[in-house]
Amino acid sequence: MTWTPLSGRAQEIALEVLLAGPLTRLELADRLDLSAGSLTRLTKPLLAEGFLIERDEPVGNGQRMGRPQRPLDVPASAFHFVGVKVTSSRLFGVVTTLKAEIVHATDVAIDSKDPGHIVAGIAALVRDLTRQVGHVEAVGVTVGGEVRDRRTVVFSHILGWRHVPLADLIAEATGLPTVVDNDITGLTESESWFGEGRGLEQFALVTIGAGIGYSYVVRRHQVSLTDAGLGAASHLPLDPTGPVCRLGHRGCALAWLSSGSIAGTVSTALGRTVTYQQALDLAEQHDPAAARIVGDSARQLGVLLGMVASLTMPEAVLLGGEGVRLATVGKHEMEEGITKYRDPQASAIDIRLRPSDFTEWARGAAVVAIQDRVLGRV
Repeated sequence: MTWTPLSGRAQEIALEVLLAGPLTRLELADRLDLSAGSLTRLTKPLLAEGFLIERDEPVGNGQRMGRPQRPLDVPASAFHFVGVKVTSSRLFGVVTTLKAEIVHATDVAIDSKDPGHIVAGIAALVRDLTRQVGHVEAVGVTVGGEVRDRRTVVFSHILGWRHVPLADLIAEATGLPTVVDNDITGLTESESWFGEGRGLEQFALVTIGAGIGYSYVVRRHQVSLTDAGLGAASHLPLDPTGPVCRLGHRGCALAWLSSGSIAGTVSTALGRTVTYQQALDLAEQHDPAAARIVGDSARQLGVLLGMVASLTMPEAVLLGGEGVRLATVGKHEMEEGITKYRDPQASAIDIRLRPSDFTEWARGAAVVAIQDRVLGRV
């Protein structure tokens, strides 16, 4: 079975059940402001064609009179999507259901950043993941950088690319509908549709790792600007006494918080090379130099989170990325940083730590493909 893009009220119904289901007909009619008769008329063909199903478990009506209702749901496991996150050294892939539930995950190393080499690697990964489920609807790919029209990588510092028509190249290599987007955008949409942001009126996402990411969502709509893929939050000034980033900014978020900067500063202090995770391990073990450096960075992370909360006033700030462990190792210092420039009467920030595995980034790529398929864009 293939998901055929819907339109109009049929699309609204399927989307609401996908994002909030299972839902009884009463709940669904109330959410979409439909009469019982109209809902019955609209859902009948969706049930007949397999876009909706009735769950076996009836739901009681509480104080309402009448028999229990069988909730409506989408047959999530009947449709599969592949998501691939491209980094400078590896490809991380997942195959998911229509509800972005991960069925299988894998990753492979890449030894070249040449677009042709990476496209071939993605095609092989897609074939491997497709074999796990038999058929996939579409492919989503995310990269760090600026992406235009979900088709072309305009610029990627990490990959050294300019104007690479990645979606078309992958579609040609795989024979599957393909969409490409910025990695922060994909992760944000994943949180909005199926993750911690589900049900929130507004939330912010901050990621730390090789770079610094930021996004903002209002009523399921990610605020999207022309420069969203440039990582503008990376260069917000936090403390001018800090290290210098690759663009020459002293004390910006990238210089203070990126995994490479923290690992490099600790390595210099110790006189030997350590990885980011080793630097955090040493800080936990109370190594004086590592503890000081990691603590200072965690304090600046708090400044950044306080800045985000003060400027956008979200219900919650989701904190993720492969470097998110900084928030737990330096929890006390991060809390100090949050309060440094924040009004003492301001509400506490609801900070929610998210998984740091690259599999989550690949899941975000799959969600981009799910969105385009469900909304009829691919």
